Amino acid sequence: MTVRDATLADRWRVIRLLEESHAAAGYTFPFEAARADKLFQMHLESDAACAIVLDVDGVAQGILLAAAFDHPFGAGLWAKETVWYIAPDHRGRSGMRMLDAYEAWAGSKGCAVISMAALSTNDVSRIYERRGYRAAETHFVKPLG
Repeated sequence: MTVRDATLADRWRVIRLLEESHAAAGYTFPFEAARADKLFQMHLESDAACAIVLDVDGVAQGILLAAAFDHPFGAGLWAKETVWYIAPDHRGRSGMRMLDAYEAWAGSKGCAVISMAALSTNDVSRIYERRGYRAAETHFVKPLG
């Protein structure tokens, strides 16, 4: 089990992981593979983004996508997770290695702040708190239509 930067060769497996993540989140809107593909490729191609995979025997079993941006309130460069999902059979300590890689990437980009999200369907906030993250906001989602 290794944590590494994603490559284009991971494309189809990552799309599947993003579909699983979508289902696990309980989103009411349909999953769109073409959008997931574009999202993944944007994170691969952008200097301000990262794509990290948990590789188990040559197969991506986890994905962490994130991007850095200049925070509008002047907090400096901020790294924000786009999605973090690990296939259920591969969860455990390896997730901390994925977070290590994300934090190292954010530091290498000069980020002053790094953030993660927790789904209401899989609250991992205690993991974040043990690593020094603090709750800042709670997002509420309402489908319109």
